Amino acid sequence: TYAPKLILLDISDINCIQDVAKEILNCYGCVDILINNASMKVKGAVQSISLQLDKKIMDANYFGPITLTKAILPNMISRRTGHIVVVNSIQGKIGIPFRAAYAASKHAAVGFFDCLRAEMEEFDISVSTVNPTFICSYHRQPAPGNWEASIWK
Repeated sequence: TYAPKLILLDISDINCIQDVAKEILNCYGCVDILINNASMKVKGAVQSISLQLDKKIMDANYFGPITLTKAILPNMISRRTGHIVVVNSIQGKIGIPFRAAYAASKHAAVGFFDCLRAEMEEFDISVSTVNPTFICSYHRQPAPGNWEASIWK
């Protein structure tokens, strides 16, 4: 057994993910199951959401999980075992109004992890995508007209 170790990670900060993955592998030697479960979302009309916020949502919901997965994957491949899980969203399958950036990031994640599942079959590595329907999560109420602050975490 291993003593638990707290390792902080901002999944939207792509630049730090490689170092965190290295720290995890140095500490434990391997990752048997990687569960990608972090997410950000924003609600608003497409024309009201800045491109900068669109990119932040894409970093957290798409680039973050794939960067972490790619950092852990070589270890799983070398051991020919492992399970990668992404907790995604039903909006990765069906878009709804006022959630364009979120739905786009979740669609991208579904596409990536579906392809990865097919590629990892030969290495006996499982890849699962979980697409729950709407969930209740922490929400910061923005000031009127401040779409940038309308982020769900």
